[in-house]
Amino acid sequence: MLNFVHDIPTKLLFGKGQIENLAEALKPYGKNVLVTYGGGSIKRIGLYQKVMEILKENSFCVTELKGIEPNPRIESVTVGVKLCKDHKIDVILAVGGGSTIDCSKAIAAGVFYEGEDLWQMVLTAKEERKALPLVDILTLSATGSEFDSGAVISNMKTHEKLGGSYTYPAVSICDPTYTFTVSPYQTAAGSADIMSHIFEGYFSRTEDSDLSDGIAESILKSVMKNTPIALKEPENYSARANLMACASVACSGIPEYGKQGTGWPCHGMEHELSAYYDITHGVGLAILTPRWMRYILKKDPSVTGRFAKFARNVMGLEGKDDALAKEGIDKLEAYFRSTGIPMNLKELQIGEEHFEDMAKHVDKMRSLKNAYVPLTAQDIVEIYRACL
Repeated sequence: MLNFVHDIPTKLLFGKGQIENLAEALKPYGKNVLVTYGGGSIKRIGLYQKVMEILKENSFCVTELKGIEPNPRIESVTVGVKLCKDHKIDVILAVGGGSTIDCSKAIAAGVFYEGEDLWQMVLTAKEERKALPLVDILTLSATGSEFDSGAVISNMKTHEKLGGSYTYPAVSICDPTYTFTVSPYQTAAGSADIMSHIFEGYFSRTEDSDLSDGIAESILKSVMKNTPIALKEPENYSARANLMACASVACSGIPEYGKQGTGWPCHGMEHELSAYYDITHGVGLAILTPRWMRYILKKDPSVTGRFAKFARNVMGLEGKDDALAKEGIDKLEAYFRSTGIPMNLKELQIGEEHFEDMAKHVDKMRSLKNAYVPLTAQDIVEIYRACL
């Protein structure tokens, strides 16, 4: 087990009715609030109206940034930074899922960025930086952005989607009832995202971090238990609450305590798909993950034991390691398919015309020579082809 340091300064307010603490969460930071949100679902469920009522009752001055994209664009970050400067914003309130929170983190940091080109900030976002305070109200269980400092921003002009570190939310309000109206498609995609955050750290060369493995395996089993329930019973509070809690912890760093880094290869490959085709992140991860697993298992049989452990402890299978490793991957792929999301790139009208360029960019940005099983650009092309 390796040394580790971990510090999460975010306060999570979890559970039904936690929005009643919104005013108190904002007050320490000032009166001028930038409210950020996406396509308007928060208005359909009445959350927008509730937020505005609380802000008005407590005499906050509100500026709005609406229409943040599912894969948030650098253009939205630029608009948000200008609004913050023009209106002397004290604190940002992000209301939505991971995309809204990600964009808001970049805006919060962008206000203090010393430069004209905010894309350069994204290119160099390696660690937390000075930023405006950020409070969020979560409406989708997926990215874990409510409990980490990371954000992923897209530049569709250059076909780049890049993750970086910006700032932690000061307070995250996580009420599972706000996810009751999330569509089956987005619920399934979100669950795949949660699971991918676990897989990216679970398949590591460190074999003796029992705490990390136990947490990771528990989250995977919880997601696979509760996603089908949420799909069948959208207002099942227990299922939605468990998914929301799993999402927050999965990408927090906690399930990777004491483990060797892996480079997060599936996220690197998926970011390319989203940058070129603007697909749903979790769907891309669900398509890629089983193919990546089969590819590295074949390339380096020394990982067989780890895949067999996953098959036993998570998928509930029994048998000898060689067969078990493959059966676990097959069962995982069957699970993803059962949730109703696309399971190959052709279903998304994606061909191989950009695979070479995408693979070269992953190879350049991710340093997957140090991954769990090292990958070259040609390896990445082959994994993409296996997804067709």
